[in-house]
Amino acid sequence: MANVVSGAVVSGHRHIGVLKAIGFTPAQVVAVYLTMVSVPAVAGCGLGAAAGELAARPLLTNAFLGLGFSGDAGSGRGVQLTATLGILVVVLLAALLPALRARALPAAEAISAGSAPRSGRGLRVQRWLSGTRLPRSVSLGLGLPFARPARTALTVAAVVLGVTTVTFASGLATTVARFSEIADRVEAAPVAVRPLNPRFGQGQSARSDEEVERLLRSLPGTRYVTAELSLEFPVVGQTQAITVLFLRGDRDHVGLKEAIVAGRWMRAPGEVVVPSTLLHERGLAVGDRLALDAGGGRQAEVTVVGETMSGGVGGAGLLTAWETLERLRPEQPVPNHEYLYEIALDPGTAIPAYLASVRAADPGLDAWDNSGRNPFTITMIALSGALSLMLGTVAALSVLNTVVLNVRERRRDLGMLKSIGMTPRQVVVMTVTSMAGLGLAGGLVGVPAGVLAHRFVVPLATSAAKVDVPLALLHVWQPWTLLVLAVTGAVIAVLGALVPARAAARLTIAEVLHTE
Repeated sequence: MANVVSGAVVSGHRHIGVLKAIGFTPAQVVAVYLTMVSVPAVAGCGLGAAAGELAARPLLTNAFLGLGFSGDAGSGRGVQLTATLGILVVVLLAALLPALRARALPAAEAISAGSAPRSGRGLRVQRWLSGTRLPRSVSLGLGLPFARPARTALTVAAVVLGVTTVTFASGLATTVARFSEIADRVEAAPVAVRPLNPRFGQGQSARSDEEVERLLRSLPGTRYVTAELSLEFPVVGQTQAITVLFLRGDRDHVGLKEAIVAGRWMRAPGEVVVPSTLLHERGLAVGDRLALDAGGGRQAEVTVVGETMSGGVGGAGLLTAWETLERLRPEQPVPNHEYLYEIALDPGTAIPAYLASVRAADPGLDAWDNSGRNPFTITMIALSGALSLMLGTVAALSVLNTVVLNVRERRRDLGMLKSIGMTPRQVVVMTVTSMAGLGLAGGLVGVPAGVLAHRFVVPLATSAAKVDVPLALLHVWQPWTLLVLAVTGAVIAVLGALVPARAAARLTIAEVLHTE
């Protein structure tokens, strides 16, 4: 915005001279330009606030649904008002500095000099580039940004911001996707089965817990089966009961083991793994001991041997081996609909066909596809993509504005270059090269900035949510990915410069030099 607004004022130096020549005071000149930029700014803020509200509403609604809340969600009038007023302040401040400089510009100098850059700017760099073996159009293009250092700095800043946002957003999307894969175990345990509950008018399976497990293991396509039972037990010395998830079967092969953050996975009865949220809530640490009380004198001491990201299906609870349940056998028998079975399939097994085979084998079993991403994950990935697209577009528009101003200022130079033999293609190469170099520089700065932002924000967010994550969720970039992201700056700059560069190539010599 600062690039666009200040450029609009700078490009009107000749107009400023005309205004002063017909009697406008310096203060009136400043007022004219502040009013000039305020009109489109107000219109843009109104359209932007409306578009932002329309775009934010479905994203926020999906995010709240993913968190278990219902209802419509919007940003609210306060957010729109704050954004609108904040943008207007930025526009006025961006216009004020060049307008004050124009205020002191004599009328004769403004009319005669126009907006051409002062002689001598960047000549040392341009002379050095002319002595290299680069094609002349390329060396001229690389030297152009040094004639307008302030404008060049604003353009590079826009590209840096765009590349930083793209880098940060891509890393955030990858982190969220990996977190979802590990926490939801979409690949490790894509199928879940639970016997129907007769209390809800559903058909009941006549099989016992062990018989259901044997049936599932006998079905074609079954690779691993883990039986899970969730029960609450009082903790000796604590007032609040705790949920314990007992695991039987192939508990090492359904994705729970891969979610370990600290410590290790259980190896023997009496060892428990605790989700990070519960670990922080109860003030526990790896190595602590807890005594679970089942009543009737039955107790079992368990040792925390590991910390995990999530507690599996059903929320946060202690994860422990099935043998621990033998010491805490409930007095009342547990009905079969309290058991959950997570199933890993053989490679190539179609989930819909497998679900149909489960229901056909026993209509009293409810089987569902557990491999889809939750709405919150999809929303976060969509939001990251939207931010990347918007900030990349803004950076490209900033480059376009810079090239348009440069072409307008250098119409006379372009006409002279074409008169001595520069072809339209060389004009395009020169103009695009002038921005591609800035884009590459912005990419080399923006990529490390985006990585640092990701390394700072993600741990901050997970800490606020009381969820610890493994370092693998922070190391989301490969070297070739960072290289591609660095080149993104040059791509943004080239896309922004291409249209005005082609327009500059179409300028005729007579049209440009007819006033000479």
